Amino acid sequence: MPFLAWRSLEKRYAGRAALDGVTLSLERGRVLAILGPSGCGKTTLLRLTAGLEAPDAGAVLLDGVDLGPFPPERRGIGLVFQDYALFPHLDVAGNVGFGLRMARWPRARAAARVDVMLALVGLSGYGRRRVQALSGGEQQRVALARGLAPEPRVLMLDEPMGALDASLRTALLDEVPRILHAAGATTVYVTHEQEEAMAVADRVAVMRAGRIVQHGRPADLVERPVDTFVAGFLRLGALVPVRTGSAAGAMTPLGRLPVRVAGQQEGSAVLVRPEAVRLAAGPGLVPVRARVVSVQPGAGGARLRLSLEGDDGTSYEARCLLEPGRKPPHAGPRRAWLDPARLRWLPTR
Repeated sequence: MPFLAWRSLEKRYAGRAALDGVTLSLERGRVLAILGPSGCGKTTLLRLTAGLEAPDAGAVLLDGVDLGPFPPERRGIGLVFQDYALFPHLDVAGNVGFGLRMARWPRARAAARVDVMLALVGLSGYGRRRVQALSGGEQQRVALARGLAPEPRVLMLDEPMGALDASLRTALLDEVPRILHAAGATTVYVTHEQEEAMAVADRVAVMRAGRIVQHGRPADLVERPVDTFVAGFLRLGALVPVRTGSAAGAMTPLGRLPVRVAGQQEGSAVLVRPEAVRLAAGPGLVPVRARVVSVQPGAGGARLRLSLEGDDGTSYEARCLLEPGRKPPHAGPRRAWLDPARLRWLPTR
């Protein structure tokens, strides 16, 4: 039995479905990322799970028990928000221990727990500091420690890195999963950032318009996206529209691509991943017109940004990695080749 489960969950606002039959589950101790664009229903799912709102239909079950009759304070769910919501009149230890005081933990036990949490998030010795004196990354760690301190049955994080700049967010992407797994926390991580979801979670659920479009391990979503929306949202590569297609191949603005097309064709596309693009001819490769847009040096070889030129004048942004030792090409028009074995046809839904 899954530890946390959503069963046919529905929620409407002014007649519009914010959640439309969401069914999903999570095992104990795992981290699930709910990923999707703004307005897709991510935060609504969090609020219904925490008991801040009630569903119109369906149920949230925790360890087999329907949480419907329980108010938020009796659900055992911790929340960490984007703005941290730290108390400015309390020091770091006071913030981390706030939930313990509300739960009437004995003072010595609570103080010991605060010390453990601060060590876990890398802030040992920060207990007496004012939260206003901390950096954004340090405040985020304090909020995470406060959420974990009362030993919640489920920890829910709503865009926890949304207020951080890019460099701080990158620095914390390694730390947050370490902290969550070290704490053994069953975690729901709500975000619209693909990089965060893939770095933090054991499993990812992609949402669109109140529904779960696809869920699974991060590697599964990257390797086998179910449709053009998932591939586009995860930025897996260029999506080249299919004009006509069959089991023998797809006619596209880049020419005929030997990719099997199965099912409806309207709105479908061929996914051109970075590993499908070559800058030299080879057996079985398909030539296409391209333009080198930019070259970015890297330890594993130069990264190239290309535009693949369609016969209708449309360009499709693609990327590839130049092997170490090869001279990067100059920006401008050139020929490129596609490896049919690395192309994938995707339907639209």
